[in-house]
Amino acid sequence: MKYRHEWKYRISYGDMLILCQRLSAVAKRDIHTKDGKYVVHSLYFDHASDKALRDKIEGVNIREKFRIRYYNDDLKVIHLEKKCKVNGLCLKENAPLFKEQAACLAEGNFEWMAQSGNSLVLEFYSKLCGGLQPKIIVGYTREAFVFSPGNVRVTIDYNIRTGQNCRDFLNPSCITLPVRDAPIILEVKWDEYLPDIIRDAVSLKGRRPGAFSKYAACRVYG
Repeated sequence: MKYRHEWKYRISYGDMLILCQRLSAVAKRDIHTKDGKYVVHSLYFDHASDKALRDKIEGVNIREKFRIRYYNDDLKVIHLEKKCKVNGLCLKENAPLFKEQAACLAEGNFEWMAQSGNSLVLEFYSKLCGGLQPKIIVGYTREAFVFSPGNVRVTIDYNIRTGQNCRDFLNPSCITLPVRDAPIILEVKWDEYLPDIIRDAVSLKGRRPGAFSKYAACRVYG
């Protein structure tokens, strides 16, 4: 596992069209997309004190967040994910979950995790025992591109939606609401270096990297 660099940009719909055209010419579409895109469903966890949310808003240099996630309404592949950020660099770890295990987590039932042989599941179990709890559903549509040199991944996320009934997480048709004024988000991630061909492709006049959290944006609703 290694920490990766990450840039985030707020972009317009016109920007997205330009970027997709440029990236299609130099990078490959993620193999997991359908018709060039896929839908992401996530359930985020936080403390009653909203520590993860406050750390993000306050720009704490060392922070972490936990979520469970599936794609394209496919409940056969569900992952527990931990995302860490240290001085601007990112690290993501994941572990597979069965549908029944994810359902238990969405309902706040986690005692089964104590018997897991997976280190990330056991870490998550300890955090749940310490007060971490299901907080909010976050969903969005993603277009993704990959470029092998530098292990680059470029994603464009839009149609960000949220739901507050965490028990509905495994129901792809659960009621969610569009996040008001949510921008389109361009994310660029890479390892040791970012190739010039990708740097040029994602360059947009007047756009500068900045901070944005889909989790924080959705927490406006609860």
